[in-house]
Amino acid sequence: MSGNQSPRGAAGRPDLVLEVRDAVKHFRMRRTGLTGGRPQVHAVDGVSLRLRAGRTLGLVGESGCGKSTLGRLITGLDAPTSGSVLVGGQLRQAGAGTGGKVQAVFQDPASALDPRMTVRASIAEALPGVDVPEREERVARALDAVGLLPEYGSRYPHQLSGGQQQRVCIARAMVAGPDLVLLDEAVASLDASLQAQVLDLLERLQRETGTAYVFISHDLRAVRRISHSMAVMYLGQIVEEAPAEAFDRGLLHPYAVALRSTEPGIFQGDAPVERIVLRGEPPSAVDPPAGCRFAPRCPIADAHCTRVAPELTEVTAGHRVRCHRPGGLTLTQVADTRTVTTGADLGGES
Repeated sequence: MSGNQSPRGAAGRPDLVLEVRDAVKHFRMRRTGLTGGRPQVHAVDGVSLRLRAGRTLGLVGESGCGKSTLGRLITGLDAPTSGSVLVGGQLRQAGAGTGGKVQAVFQDPASALDPRMTVRASIAEALPGVDVPEREERVARALDAVGLLPEYGSRYPHQLSGGQQQRVCIARAMVAGPDLVLLDEAVASLDASLQAQVLDLLERLQRETGTAYVFISHDLRAVRRISHSMAVMYLGQIVEEAPAEAFDRGLLHPYAVALRSTEPGIFQGDAPVERIVLRGEPPSAVDPPAGCRFAPRCPIADAHCTRVAPELTEVTAGHRVRCHRPGGLTLTQVADTRTVTTGADLGGES
């Protein structure tokens, strides 16, 4: 077995499904900078991740942090400027796009489905080269797996509810038996009841198939509900990666703690926690700070933080943090008479 190949499980699925090695993605801007060159947006800057079969990695962070750009590198829709992305031990080539062992489900199911194609045809489109009898059988199984009756196969997207449309998108993503599915804000457009149904569906399909998920969302509750591990991104870098249960206890990076504080209904003991208001806006991704990228907004940053960039360091098994003062900021209780407002925006695409 070569160094780039992953051992395969009993069902033929590789154990190590995803490996991102120091991935960088910079975009050159159209305009010319003050020095005459074309500035670059540092969308993803040195990200490394590993994900095993049957596991879900949740990816969170505020708008513009690089979550969706990293997702495009994982699916092969974009190629990294440097570094590499491997799925099942195979290098993702430039412009590979979704397909085969990697599939994707995005936020708006209505725009993801061709309005001129029936549900059956949309799902069958993910099975190129498969003969007609087998294709029809697999499409029928896919519809059943996502809880849609056979007659839905002859309907068009406009004849379905939003939740049904997203089930069709999930069926199309799963029908080819992928090793990995990227879910980019896949439940964001659904109401709370439909979100719960879709998350239940995704968890059941994962148990049955062993498919790995990368789940990108601004909704911390949804991410914590479905994920086995979570990674927090800030300005193109992962600042903390930890088992999902660490989001209830043990977060160490000040930015991750601040994000956690914005989640509604968070309590310490019998009292709600104070929402941490971050000062200012994130620095420009064109000209990131030389030291810690979070330092200009960090409540506990010191002079060392502004000068020296911290490394992503493992503090316990499966728990990594990029901070000179990990654990220095913690959640605190709100006084009964105090009104607290949130200053951290988790919404939007990146």
